[in-house]
This record gives sequence, C-alpha cells and structure tokens, in this order.
Amino acid sequence: MQMNKWSYRADFAVYPLLIAAALVLALRPLHAGQPVHSLAALAVGWLAWTGIEYALHRWVLHRVPPFRRWHEAHHASPAAYIGTPTWLSAALFVAAWAALALVLPRATAAGLAAGSMIGYLVYAVIHDAVHHRRAAAGSWLHRAKLRHALHHRAGVHGPYGVSTLAWDHVFGTAPPRAG
Repeated sequence: MQMNKWSYRADFAVYPLLIAAALVLALRPLHAGQPVHSLAALAVGWLAWTGIEYALHRWVLHRVPPFRRWHEAHHASPAAYIGTPTWLSAALFVAAWAALALVLPRATAAGLAAGSMIGYLVYAVIHDAVHHRRAAAGSWLHRAKLRHALHHRAGVHGPYGVSTLAWDHVFGTAPPRAG
C-alpha cells in the first residue's frame, strides 16, 4: 500500500514500544528459571519471524492477490513508500501474542512475541535501508542492497529473505556466491 514517509516509518516508533512491553512481561520473574525460559522464547520468536518473513515474501507477496499486485507496485517503484501499514502489522502481532497467551505461560507468550517483533523490526530497518539509504562500497549494507536489487530484477526468483538468507539457502533461492 502506498504511504507517506511518516506512515511508512511508523514501525520505528511503534514497535520499540510494543517490544518493550513484551520484554517487561517476559522478563519480570515469577519464578527463578523464568528469565532463561523467556530468553529462549525470545530466540524462538526471532527464528520464527525469519521463517514467516521468507514465507510471506515468497508465497504470499509473489503469488496471492491482492498482495501480489501491491508487491508488484513495490518492485516497479522500489524507492516509493509502499508497505504494510503499522496499524495492520501491529494488530496482527498483538493478536498472535494474545492467542499465544491463551495456551502458553504469560512470560513465554511475551518472549515469543518480543522475539518475533524484534525480527520484524530488524527486517523493517534493513528493508528501509536497502531502498532509502546510501551505503559505502563493500559494506554489509552495500552487499544487502545489491542482493535485494537482484530480487527486484524481472524474472529472478529469489532471494526472498531480507533480514537473513538462511531460508533462501534451505529452499534453494539464495543467489550464487560471488567469486
């Protein structure tokens, strides 16, 4: 969806607040081992996000109407402020967090939510940077920009990961290694 610069970057204000709330609930100990379990849940939440990011990008944004049409607009105008509105993504994360809290201990659900939202925020920062920031030649960001530009080329199927290429390696959509 087309947005203005401020609504496009609202994630950078909203998600730190949601993550902080989840971390408070996850790490406020009710028993001695809880912080360790919460940190493990945070890691699992982050790992889950990376798989969700890949799956959404590969199988939803590139195949399912109307998401495909919106994503094609992003490919056609990569510098345009096209993305998922914060109110929608945040509502989905909070709903998932609430659903997890129905079946898991509060701290575990909060840890999973915090980890997945951290993963999403990392994705949002990287995706914004590859489209709207300058990068020094040879830097990590420069390599990420080149990799993502490859994804934007017509006829290229992959890479779909923005925050990590791990799932691209698993599913065979990673770009060939240079050199």
